[in-house]
Amino acid sequence: MPELAPAPAALSAEDTKLITLARSARARVAALEGAAVRDGDGRTYTGVTVTLPSFSLGALQLAVAAAVAAGAATLEAAALVTEASTLDDAAARAVRDVAQQAPVYLSDATGTPFAVYAAE
Repeated sequence: MPELAPAPAALSAEDTKLITLARSARARVAALEGAAVRDGDGRTYTGVTVTLPSFSLGALQLAVAAAVAAGAATLEAAALVTEASTLDDAAARAVRDVAQQAPVYLSDATGTPFAVYAAE
């Protein structure tokens, strides 16, 4: 499991927007988790947990895949809305595959950030 630190007391407006987008994506389809990422150009992408008989993807994996598919070369930040208290390895690796320095903010369903996976 990736090592998490407590979330900062206040997030930037852009990082708060990522949490809002992740919450909206999650709520739209009643998914287990919702995620959003912001690329180096400021564009945002969302994802939700997908579980089908033939495959499954975590919300962050899907958001990162959407960004890469749209041509993103790097990520500035990511957010995950989850009921879990940790970030799984696959989600962390998906972000780190594209951006070693991007923080990943974890938030509960109310949008309150509780942890951050910071640059290694």
